Order: sequence, then C-alpha cells, then structure tokens
Amino acid sequence: MDRVALKGLRARGHHGVFERERIEGQTFVVDLVLHLDTRPAAAGDDLTRTAHYGIIAEEVTAVIAGDPVDLIETLAQRIADQCLKHEVVEEVEVTVHKPDAPITVPFDDVTITIHRGRA
Repeated sequence: MDRVALKGLRARGHHGVFERERIEGQTFVVDLVLHLDTRPAAAGDDLTRTAHYGIIAEEVTAVIAGDPVDLIETLAQRIADQCLKHEVVEEVEVTVHKPDAPITVPFDDVTITIHRGRA
C-alpha cells in the first residue's frame, strides 16, 4: 500500500467530558495517513483514481467542528469512518491531538492514534 499523509489539520471543536470544554471549545489537531494503491492514478495522471486530500481535509475538519463527543477516541473513530467512505482508501491511521486538554500538570500534548481498515 502507498501512503498519503496529511499533518496538522486544525479545527475548533467542543469535545470533552467537562462543561468548560463543551462551552468554550478548543483546537484539535489531526494527522492522517491514508493507505491506498496510487498506481491507477499515476498511470493515468487522474485525480479521480486517488484520494483527493483537499476534499478529505475539508471533511475531517467538518467532523472536528461537528457534533461534540466526550472522548477523543470517539472523535478519532468518526474521522476514520469518514476517510474510509472514499473507495480508494483501504486503511487509515488517525492521530488526534488535544494540546489544550484540561490537565493540571505541565504537558506538551495528548494524542490518540488508531488504525482502521475496511471490514
């Protein structure tokens, strides 16, 4: 499988278990690795035969900005499901960063990474 990566997609979401997170929202950052066969697209120089990463980026940021969830695990799954709606995407790795997580000690980032494929 070939890989197309998108790193640092940002959007404001209202995800989290605390009321403050739901009301104020925060920035979430997402990295994606799309696994697909790019040979058909390359052979015909044809965008319709590969993952249109511009459209996928818009869809993912819409998921982040969409309906709130408690857990970033749930957000990651929703993003993976959206990516897998594209027929050419066989597998996806999703990393959700929550750099402003409500943690009481100094930290750099909180992330979850999931890997999903077609069932």
